[in-house]
Amino acid sequence: MEAAEGAGATGEADEPRPRFGCASFNQDSTSLALGTRTGYKIFSLSSVEQLECIYQNAEVPDVFIAERLFSSSLVVVVSRAVPQRMTIYHFKKGTEICSYSYSSNILAVKLNRQWLVVCLEESIYIHNIKDMKLIQTLLNVPPNPSGLCALSINNSNSFLAYPGSATTGEIVVYGANTLSTVTVISAHDAPLAALTFNTSANKLASASERGTVIRVFSIPEGLRLFEFRRGLKREGAEPATWTSYVGRMLSAASSYLPAQVCDAMSQDRAFATVHLTPSAHSSVCSLVSIQKLLQLLVVTADGQLCVFNVDLQDGGECELLFKHSLFDDHGSTAKSRESADSEQTVCPPSYAATAALPASRPVTATLTGYSEDSGAKRGEVIPEHEFASGPVRLDDENEFPPIKVCRDGAAGCRGGPL
Repeated sequence: MEAAEGAGATGEADEPRPRFGCASFNQDSTSLALGTRTGYKIFSLSSVEQLECIYQNAEVPDVFIAERLFSSSLVVVVSRAVPQRMTIYHFKKGTEICSYSYSSNILAVKLNRQWLVVCLEESIYIHNIKDMKLIQTLLNVPPNPSGLCALSINNSNSFLAYPGSATTGEIVVYGANTLSTVTVISAHDAPLAALTFNTSANKLASASERGTVIRVFSIPEGLRLFEFRRGLKREGAEPATWTSYVGRMLSAASSYLPAQVCDAMSQDRAFATVHLTPSAHSSVCSLVSIQKLLQLLVVTADGQLCVFNVDLQDGGECELLFKHSLFDDHGSTAKSRESADSEQTVCPPSYAATAALPASRPVTATLTGYSEDSGAKRGEVIPEHEFASGPVRLDDENEFPPIKVCRDGAAGCRGGPL
């Protein structure tokens, strides 16, 4: 969810500005990162009953990309003040790890435990997250002004998906492990609007700008498995109406109808629905299982986090369980388990006060050395041979421990690092 273009410019006081520029769940939806006009916030979602702000930064202006790596201390931030630069922070220490600049504005950043992917309008950069070495550059990709892309979170099957056409809904599935194209899927007639992998990275869901159909494909084969259309279809006996009679008649005659008609008839309708207010037209959603209960988390454009219960037995209209304001300081003062042992996490010192480590080479694609005037030069593309080096290793599990693995949705399994 992104603020309106040009929101960071001066002299636009007459135009309303959104309170925040982005909202993103981390890879397992255990936390929420929020980019604002005055910095960024990170909320713990270990308990959806109470919203807990575990970190707040007020020094980076107009943040429109903020992505956290699982439950680690790594957060990637891009500001409208310098939209071509990506900065990686260790937010618990309040320190900057490295900063990279690109040839044009950054539109999206995706993370997993192997790769960090930066999407520009006509190119994609793939970094090894262990040392931030640039391992592949995809140039001359079709124009992608929204920065639409999806990166799987499964380490053994790491795939990247992005639009293969600016005029149709073609999907390119790229194998991050093999550094080659795995398959090309003709998913929709209209341009793509949404892409996402499932957790095990063996399925990919897509939607077009028309927004009427969601299709699910097998990965890596690219075969269409399911198709869902907007609307509601409930199981059980239907009343004897003219509509139901026509539906049964068409179903019985499906073997005699053209393939296009049969495809439309075989599309499954919505099992469960959520109705949001008109002000929530631009929302970020995540469907997660919390203590064996399926719940839908929705961040709306007016700064609300809504938690809905999804009834797996009967479906229907989802029940609103909780509604939190992302700008309500009164509900964000309690410390989470991640920050109970560190006052810095809740209210960190200034950036200058924590700039303690020695500087390294001030060149593009190397560690910035915690110096505000060093790092990458704006407008330069990262050289292939450059990579980050320094005292902080991105694969150091003492600094950035792996996600806590839990089974059977047991209580307490949505906590922070091991």
